[in-house]
Amino acid sequence: MQWWAWIAVGAILLGSELAFVDAQFYLVFVGAAALVVGFLDLAGLLGAVWLQWLVFIVLALGSMVSFRRRIYERMRRNLPRMKGGPAGETVILPAALPPGETCRIEYRGSSWSATNAGQSIIAAGSPARIDRVEGLTLVVHGDA
Repeated sequence: MQWWAWIAVGAILLGSELAFVDAQFYLVFVGAAALVVGFLDLAGLLGAVWLQWLVFIVLALGSMVSFRRRIYERMRRNLPRMKGGPAGETVILPAALPPGETCRIEYRGSSWSATNAGQSIIAAGSPARIDRVEGLTLVVHGDA
């Protein structure tokens, strides 16, 4: 392969990992290996095509096995944890909701059923906390 093709492939792989695709940091090492092979070929250090492919495979696999987990964990360490659902969020009930009864509410732009799991009536217009989701029903209580 020509040196410019290695560099182009490496740049595309690096750019796609960093900008578009979350391949969990695998494409970074493959792209970096392609860039290194391209620059080594440009310098005239890799003449045979089989040698280019061998160096590429060794660099890509070696760096992935040696460094990927440590670098990936270090970069992702400061990301906030994602919530597993709407549990703990607050909704406003449009109508009074007695214990064990169900009504329709708007939540995140969709219509949901809400069931009062508490022991007291939740007044119309008052907040309710979502305990959990059961199918398409939000289970709420009035102690928001």
